[in-house]
Amino acid sequence: MIIVNNLDLQFGKRILFQDVNLKFTSGNCYGIIGANGAGKSTFLKILCGEMDPTRGNISQGPGERLSVLSQDHFAFDDYTVINTVLMGHSTLWEVMSEKDAIYAKPDFNDADGIRVSELEERFAEMEGWNAESDAAGLLSGLGIKENLHYSLMKDLSGKQKVRVLLARALFGQPDNLLLDEPTNDLDLETVGWLENYLSNFEHTVLVVSHDRHFLDSVCTHTVDIDFGKLQLFAGNYSFWYESSQLALRQQQQQNKKAEEKKKELEEFIRRFSANVAKSKQTTSRKKMIEKLNIEEIRPSSRRYPGIIFTPSREPGNQILEVKGLTHYADGQPLFKDLNFNVEKDDKIVFISRDPRAMTALFRIVNGEEEAAAGTYQWGQTITTAYLPLDNASYFNPGYSLIEWLGQFAVDTNEVYLKGFLGRMLFSGEDLQKKVDVLSGGEKMRCMISRMMLRDANTLILDTPTNHLDLESIQAFNNTLQAYKGNIIFSSHDHEFIQTVTNRVIELAPNGIIDRIMEYDDYITDPVVAGLRERLYP
Repeated sequence: MIIVNNLDLQFGKRILFQDVNLKFTSGNCYGIIGANGAGKSTFLKILCGEMDPTRGNISQGPGERLSVLSQDHFAFDDYTVINTVLMGHSTLWEVMSEKDAIYAKPDFNDADGIRVSELEERFAEMEGWNAESDAAGLLSGLGIKENLHYSLMKDLSGKQKVRVLLARALFGQPDNLLLDEPTNDLDLETVGWLENYLSNFEHTVLVVSHDRHFLDSVCTHTVDIDFGKLQLFAGNYSFWYESSQLALRQQQQQNKKAEEKKKELEEFIRRFSANVAKSKQTTSRKKMIEKLNIEEIRPSSRRYPGIIFTPSREPGNQILEVKGLTHYADGQPLFKDLNFNVEKDDKIVFISRDPRAMTALFRIVNGEEEAAAGTYQWGQTITTAYLPLDNASYFNPGYSLIEWLGQFAVDTNEVYLKGFLGRMLFSGEDLQKKVDVLSGGEKMRCMISRMMLRDANTLILDTPTNHLDLESIQAFNNTLQAYKGNIIFSSHDHEFIQTVTNRVIELAPNGIIDRIMEYDDYITDPVVAGLRERLYP
């Protein structure tokens, strides 16, 4: 349990939030949402004591333990992987360390015997004998193989460190758990493991994430940071989004009677509750949806970018033909003898246990990289727009946003270019910003503006939700669902894949799986599971 009393946070004249009074209780998971800069991560820092509020205080239940997902990837470089996880339970680690130090003494005496007996008793009370096996189980669930468990942290890759630090935060069933972007750098399988773990977690969880499927799967409540306030209500992210959109429409219908609005809201809650009850992602704790209060529903102050892709011509029947395509990385095959045809209206997600496979394929068919063998052929009617995984080479230092976008436009009229940038929420002084000082999210919005200029009938998207906030992801997702062309893409966003794709192609060193089906059906299909085992060495 975490109790927040009369909390204010102010930087100079800017009030981030004020008068926050909230109680986070055991058995519930709270998703913290808000626009970029609203204070989501800052709020978590205040809860764990890393940052002091301007006013107010934070308290926990008596004797409760707080665990936080560390953002410092180098803090444990001199420790083994397994010890880094064990250190997540600081009390247990202190007992283990003191106990081991006493046993190692060459002049062990009676006082040492009494002390070590006390420590052994505490060790047993905390189920210390199961600690290493529990830590190993967490590591394995998060994709860290057993041969790495006794390696030093400094010998791991950045993505592996992220997983170890997550295991460290989860270890020992903390009473209160704070997770800031826990799904970053996790593949879809590992995110699914984490969803299941947190859905069965019996204590208090607060999580910040841009992964909508993850929030919907694990959260019983949503905390919305908006208008300088923190508003808590039962329900997950999808409920918050749909209800805030409904409230916005109602606000715009000024002549609608209050009784009609109330009936519409009640009907919405009834339908949503029924949908949640049938959802594959539902957890047992979603019963809290029944306590939703229609008075809580209000329009959001969020701004959503206007992402619109309008093909200049309809694609013909021949889209893309790939024959015998083969590519290697570090001497190992990413894919071999790859053969497939993209059919009209296909929206294909490409997945693999090695994300380099999708990036290589997209770069090859976009003409940016040579394959080791094989050919590809685009249809004569096809025009493409490509969103690369790494966009650094596209941003020449010294260009303003207007100058940058003008490089890719036929019509370089400034008013015309401002219109495209305006749709992506750039206006006023932003337009004169130099592109080399833009954030990752701002660069992604620039790249999407560039794509919109092309009026393409086929989109190639390599992990398109990277660096985007929830608002941009939602707008992008909505647009792709309605897009009247072909899409080939990769993504770590489960919701993005499920709602956009109608075909799944999995790439592996020993072949491919190609299925026309929804992603949720693909990942639960036993036939597919059997095929996958044969594909990977």
